[in-house]
Amino acid sequence: MQNRLALTFILITVTLDAIGIGLIFPVMPDLIRSVTHGDLSQAAIWGGILSTSFAVMQFLFGPVIGSLSDRFGRRPVLLVSLLVMGLDYIVLAMAPTIWLLLLGRIVAGIAAATYATATAYIADITPPEERGRRFGLIGACFGVGFVLGPLLGGLLSTLHLHAPFYAAAALAFANLALGFFVLPETVTDATRRPFSLARANPLGALRAVSRLPGVRRVLATFLILGIAMNVYPAIWAYFGQARFGWDSRMVGLSLALYGVSFAVGQALLVGPMIRRFGEHRAAQYGMWVDITTLAALGLVTSGTAALVITPITALGGAVTPALQALASRSAPADAQGELQGVLSSLNAIAMITAPLVMTSVFSAFTHPGAPVFAPGAPFLLASALMVLAYLLHTAKPKTVTTAS
Repeated sequence: MQNRLALTFILITVTLDAIGIGLIFPVMPDLIRSVTHGDLSQAAIWGGILSTSFAVMQFLFGPVIGSLSDRFGRRPVLLVSLLVMGLDYIVLAMAPTIWLLLLGRIVAGIAAATYATATAYIADITPPEERGRRFGLIGACFGVGFVLGPLLGGLLSTLHLHAPFYAAAALAFANLALGFFVLPETVTDATRRPFSLARANPLGALRAVSRLPGVRRVLATFLILGIAMNVYPAIWAYFGQARFGWDSRMVGLSLALYGVSFAVGQALLVGPMIRRFGEHRAAQYGMWVDITTLAALGLVTSGTAALVITPITALGGAVTPALQALASRSAPADAQGELQGVLSSLNAIAMITAPLVMTSVFSAFTHPGAPVFAPGAPFLLASALMVLAYLLHTAKPKTVTTAS
């Protein structure tokens, strides 16, 4: 019963965290333009810089946070993270300059331990053969939050440009209060591990985790996947405005559709796919869907067609939880936090690389002097990267035991 309550709280935490993040997506282009007084192309570049600064901090501090949770427990890490994030949203709401926005994103990147720590928490309370399905539930909750967040953000933006930030702060504080009273600790004296700075830094943690059998290939695939799939948060709001003339409300609605599709796929498709095909083949099939849908979005010229393609992306949702389950099987109980910290760092590398590359490609093909107007060019690049991930994943026989 206690594990069931803990699982419920973690799923609520991920949902509320995703709502808080998604609330600000639709307004970021307009907010950046309001403080820089630039055009959409310049705002996209600044958006890439803000996202990259967030990701750099995640890369540097992800393994530190993971190792701290292995030493001091998941509960204090989650609660402190929620406190800092709530305060940070308030700072972002009040920021009068791009430099204060940048500082806010740096602080947010340091504190953004909720998702990785929640994943480690799930690994603590879940047998290995069930982790893929439960990682899919985390993804589903993130998708639900991704539905509600942009939808509420788009609607709140009609009241005031800064209203979504205050709403995100309120959700973070509400979640903090709930967690303080109901969240039990899962790290025990038997699984607690001393904190080691040598293993807590990103390179040290990566070296330690990559020595686990069968993990190195999974980590490399996970990194390429992250770079490709981060094209959505990096580009979507700018892509929607440039290609289809969408306003912030329509961007919010389109992101909500994506979130619904993602949540349905994670909740209803991931578990059956992994049980039927195993983690390795489920990831393989999902990659084919990602390759196809990314290429389609890169070529589409109709907003209606883009909305039709969006639900199909749900079929590719098995890739990330399947790869997470493959990696988690090889990590001992006292290193689940470290492993999730490494995965967080790899995702951060993707978040560092993707916004800079994707927004630069977007700017190159949308600025007034561009030789060809092609707002979908970043999606074509992402599709090519997914081909590379697929080749890496299938080049040799799998080395990690998969689900039957």
